[in-house]
Amino acid sequence: MNVHEGGGAAAMRILLINPNTSQGLTERLAAAAERVAAPGTVLESVTAKTGVPYISTRTEALIGGLSVLEVLAERHHEVDAAIVAAFGDPGLGAARELFDIPVVGLAEAGMLTACMLGGRFSIVTFAEALGPWYRECVAWHRLESRCASVRMLDGNFASIIDVQEEKEALLVELAHRAIKDDEADVVVLAGAPLAGLAAKVRDRIPVPVVDCAEAAMKQAETLAALRPKGPQCGSFRRPAAKESIGLAPLLAARIAHR
Repeated sequence: MNVHEGGGAAAMRILLINPNTSQGLTERLAAAAERVAAPGTVLESVTAKTGVPYISTRTEALIGGLSVLEVLAERHHEVDAAIVAAFGDPGLGAARELFDIPVVGLAEAGMLTACMLGGRFSIVTFAEALGPWYRECVAWHRLESRCASVRMLDGNFASIIDVQEEKEALLVELAHRAIKDDEADVVVLAGAPLAGLAAKVRDRIPVPVVDCAEAAMKQAETLAALRPKGPQCGSFRRPAAKESIGLAPLLAARIAHR
């Protein structure tokens, strides 16, 4: 945590990085995160400058992950922790290799929070295209045994920014199916466009409902307060210095240990 010269604790600063290029999604994510932030915590939000409006495939996640690393290279020294604010956690592992501050993934925070609320959770989301990537994300986090199902709506939607309003009733119905048919103890509402929805629908779903933006904010604050030491060994230790070509200057400098 930052400390003033006089010895008092400064405000905790959390950086929320939206790897999607939609500013409207960043605003939804930030509003949900700020709703649960501790008094005095400062949340700063950044939207990816390049990429796609919303990430739904492996290719798009790879592109978004590079944006995450570029933003962290510019801002990591200014904040106490960062959030990768897309459900598949694009670039999360790489961010932990390169940077010393705690970095929390939206999916990871949502799923791990769900694990503290029940035995098995179901992921409920708004589009079929997200299914393969989300299942791989569950596996990457080694949570297959705790995941009862990944439930997705079929059909199109009018606007990625407003999809939660458009599909609210259907998402609640899908959550009920996950509880009844998959025996889910907890429902995780997945995807940046669903940030803030849990607060609206919790009273209509008979098990705990996790908002991933809220969970990520609290996990980021917790890790920043614990001030964990970066790994000196193990699989997430910082890679050896290496030169590169064509990368953003600050990211290239970080990779080269300059």
